[in-house]
Amino acid sequence: MITTRMRAITIGVAALALTACSTVQTPSKDDPWEGFNRTVYTFNDKVDQYALKPVAKGYVKVTPQPVRDSVTNFFANIGDVYNAANNFLQLKITDGVEDIMRIVINTVFGVGGLFDVATLAKLPKHNQDFGLTLGHYGVPAGPYLVLPLFGPSTVRDGVGLVGNYFINPVSYVDPAALSWGLYGLNVVSTRANLLGASDLLEGAAIDKYSFVRNTYLQRRRYQLSDGHASQSSLPDYGDGAPPPNYGEPDDGAAPAAGAAAPASGATAAVPASGTARAATPTAASMSPASPNGASAAAVPAGASATSVPGDQMIPPARIGYPGLLRLH
Repeated sequence: MITTRMRAITIGVAALALTACSTVQTPSKDDPWEGFNRTVYTFNDKVDQYALKPVAKGYVKVTPQPVRDSVTNFFANIGDVYNAANNFLQLKITDGVEDIMRIVINTVFGVGGLFDVATLAKLPKHNQDFGLTLGHYGVPAGPYLVLPLFGPSTVRDGVGLVGNYFINPVSYVDPAALSWGLYGLNVVSTRANLLGASDLLEGAAIDKYSFVRNTYLQRRRYQLSDGHASQSSLPDYGDGAPPPNYGEPDDGAAPAAGAAAPASGATAAVPASGTARAATPTAASMSPASPNGASAAAVPAGASATSVPGDQMIPPARIGYPGLLRLH
């Protein structure tokens, strides 16, 4: 009976997804499957609204903050294992060695990773996963893709989830029930750390789907560039319009108070074009890069609404994360 119901639910979700694929008339270049993605996003959002979020709130209510911080640090320490593995795969030897040092220090002096001693020792925290490793070697991202229960992704990052699963030490914990229990605890802990961010998103974003998609894609491009925003990622304002002239008042306008009048027969000095251009904001000065990989305008303030620093809250993406948990 249960099997029959599960099949019926699966067929219903598939039919709904296929129906939704035809609702978007002009999908964007990065999101050609927008109809399907919006359907899956809605499904993930309902699962989060009625299941995961209430559990996370209950977890916060019954668990003291120091205990929650220790759980977060424990899984962040495990995350450093595949941070190191992916850094070595990308031949980033220095970053990989720093990850190994973080693991050793936090495991030995941090009581199995319950305390983040490595950050106090000024060792940087890296965020790597197998999707970034594939991108490092030139594998294109492919279309944007929302995965059931896993959330925002791309075709490349979806394939990378398989690699993340096999790199993650939790996958090899025996018995299997304990392994899945650790995965579940990680999901609940991560969702609890993002309660403030999700509440802000619900109140600020008119179209949450577009907001999450754009933020995710911007962050992945930023991570793939090793934290350096490329010129091609900046908005193109065009250079056909001449720069504004701040040196001369318009015809008929009175000169600025206190300005010396030019001598008789002398020509008023006009600032060189370089001066005017220097006063004009440039694309480089408006670079959206930020340490968290998303633009300052795109990422809501309070996205790390917890006492745990953002880089330590959530290890990189791996199998087991629902959709909303990719907003870290």
